[in-house]
Amino acid sequence: MTEHAASGSYKEVILFLVTAGIVVPLFHRLRVSPVLGFIGAGALLGPSGLGRLTETVPWLGAVTISNRTEIAHLAELGVVFLMFMIGVELSWERLRILRRLVFGLGSLQVVVSGLLVGAVLMALEVPPTAAILVGLALALSSTAIVLPVLAEQKRLNTPAGRASFAVLLFQDLAVAPVLFAIAVLGRKDGDAVTGLAIALGQAAVALALLVGVGRLGLRPLFQLVARTRSPELFMAACLLVIAATALVAAASGLSMTLGAFVAGLLLAETEYRRAIEATIDPFKGLLLGVFFVSVGMGIDPAVLMKTPLTILGLALGLLVLKGGVILGVGTALRLPRAVALESALLLGPGGEFAFVLVGSALAAGLVPEDLGQAALVVTTATMVMIPGLAALARRLGRRIDRTSLGRARAEPPPAERQPGRVIVAGYGRVGRLVAEMLARHKVPYIALDMDAARVADQRRLGNPVYFGDSANPDLLRRCGIDTARALVVTLDQPRAVEAVVAAARAERPDLTIVARARDARHATALYEMGVDDAVPETIEASLQLSEAVLVDVGVPMGLVIASIHERRDEFRAILRRKEAPPAPAFQARRTVGKAP
Repeated sequence: MTEHAASGSYKEVILFLVTAGIVVPLFHRLRVSPVLGFIGAGALLGPSGLGRLTETVPWLGAVTISNRTEIAHLAELGVVFLMFMIGVELSWERLRILRRLVFGLGSLQVVVSGLLVGAVLMALEVPPTAAILVGLALALSSTAIVLPVLAEQKRLNTPAGRASFAVLLFQDLAVAPVLFAIAVLGRKDGDAVTGLAIALGQAAVALALLVGVGRLGLRPLFQLVARTRSPELFMAACLLVIAATALVAAASGLSMTLGAFVAGLLLAETEYRRAIEATIDPFKGLLLGVFFVSVGMGIDPAVLMKTPLTILGLALGLLVLKGGVILGVGTALRLPRAVALESALLLGPGGEFAFVLVGSALAAGLVPEDLGQAALVVTTATMVMIPGLAALARRLGRRIDRTSLGRARAEPPPAERQPGRVIVAGYGRVGRLVAEMLARHKVPYIALDMDAARVADQRRLGNPVYFGDSANPDLLRRCGIDTARALVVTLDQPRAVEAVVAAARAERPDLTIVARARDARHATALYEMGVDDAVPETIEASLQLSEAVLVDVGVPMGLVIASIHERRDEFRAILRRKEAPPAPAFQARRTVGKAP
């Protein structure tokens, strides 16, 4: 092999690494998914982009990707690793918790969207098989873009985030059987019935072999590898499992992605799940980048330039159709309107698995070339819209929540008085924990919060949470502050805490008030306002860390607890002395041991 040939054989890999080095940091800085950058880079550097100019500008051959076969093999590995990670991340507990959304909203969205798109294509005289396959491909959404966007917005744990995740999870699960159906329909040997029977038999044997050998051999294999404490050997074992299961599945007529998915499911049940995720994730990210570059290479920018309005119209039509289905199904399943609308905007665009399904159908001869290319172009156009649609979904969700505010205000705290209960101001993470401890000790409470969606969720769970501003004296009276045992202020904004304390102390000078403080300075200010106890976050964290380390190094638990309580009392005394004037007008009381 000559030196020129050797360097030429690595050109595509080098170009991809350079592209990744530019795209990933640039798009992270722009707060846009790198997926769009990889697709754009593939379209620019591919044979339909700058590759067209190599005959007239020969030096462009050094910066364009010409060997599509090499890139295609790496791209296929990217999808294999993605399906493996989906299998590893999937757990039966997660499925059980989200079963209504996954198998209700998710299944209905895929089936109804696929059938509607297929019906539209059949009305345009597309063969039924091709229409249904393209319809199912376009019914899928982008896991690779939607989840990172939600994570960046810190909305994965919101109702809309959970609904979107559930639908994406079902879509990921649906890819494997659709790929299997394409493999069966694409068989050319014998009649359809015989081919289907043979394929099902091979699939059953292969899956039984994978599951049986996997259950018996995977855990002992990783136990043996883990004893060596060699990260390199652990990585090699992970790669071996993925490659072996993918090849066994491919040899039996199944897709490589299905084999990798089964391997992921089996490893998800072991204690090595998290270590495997951390080991494989970098490979998945890089190889998925190759996959999206190959997707971009399949896009002809000339087609976009020739018929931009047609492509834009088809993309908008897909968004409206899929979004309408998700909105309708979500409403039928009693999702809040804001949640259904946000999910519809996030999941309306196409996704990366459309390229996998359409590509497999094209290779099997089940979909005409022009239809397949049009579907891929429309999918790409909608994926580019996802970041903008996510921002729009968030704004519309907030606007719709304003209607929820009115409904929340319309449901005031109960008129009947329950003497001796505790008022919890703020029902975030801290407030919920305080309420849970009160309930555990059978102390009645009522909670107030300004987040209407949070209030609605908690009321559905049966918790006594009401919407309102805790600093409003009228609302405090309505909650029975005159007979309350105590007030706990858990808000995380110092000024909001001070406003609640001032309003409560004005209403009832003898009320026990315990407030959350940002730091020692804020605690001193709260003591000046008359709270009984201020709990500084920084000091409490330090005390808890001290307690943990003292116990872990062998100091008896009783001595540790006593010393921690003594140190906490010292801090209280110091903070109170800071606020105490020469002739104190108010002396804060200790609450420990106080009668209700």
